[in-house]
Amino acid sequence: MELIFASHNENKVTEIAALIGSGYTVKSLSAIGFNTEMVENGSTLTENALIKARTIYQATNKNCFADDTGLLVEALNNEPGVYSARYAGNQKNDHDNMNLLLENLKNKSNRNANFTTVIALIMDGHEYLFEGKLFGEIITEKIGSNGFGYDPIFKPKDFNITLAQMDLDKKNTISHRAIAFKKMIDFLHNFK
Repeated sequence: MELIFASHNENKVTEIAALIGSGYTVKSLSAIGFNTEMVENGSTLTENALIKARTIYQATNKNCFADDTGLLVEALNNEPGVYSARYAGNQKNDHDNMNLLLENLKNKSNRNANFTTVIALIMDGHEYLFEGKLFGEIITEKIGSNGFGYDPIFKPKDFNITLAQMDLDKKNTISHRAIAFKKMIDFLHNFK
């Protein structure tokens, strides 16, 4: 069965295809020639994931899925949330985003946060949602060079290192994205 992943990132598509395994062929937006810009104007991660999945389904009439991820910081009323990638502006610069977040947390004692990924899957016209969360805290300085986004300032609960200090294999076993995709994959393996 063919599944369209609402992403142009071929590495991400290859990684997910390997996790899903046999029985499904996962294709990127590039592979199907879809280059229309999608406007992610939802106020929640769920809304944005659904916007992307519905756009692809309406354009192709093929089974598809989309994800959206955000960092939610308790002391900042769950900011940056849906604006995580462009928290410090539309240039989507990871270091600018981290610097602004650290500045906004400067005098806050509560540094609890979580990464959340929501996946919207559309199969035969029916919508399904899967969520993964990784809880932890925002530390006061950037540490580590692996990963991307806010990884250098996010220390997962029960770990003494940031996500940016972890190797990819370890991160992929605990991450919010891995949790959400595992739920979707379990669903697909039981899908009739």
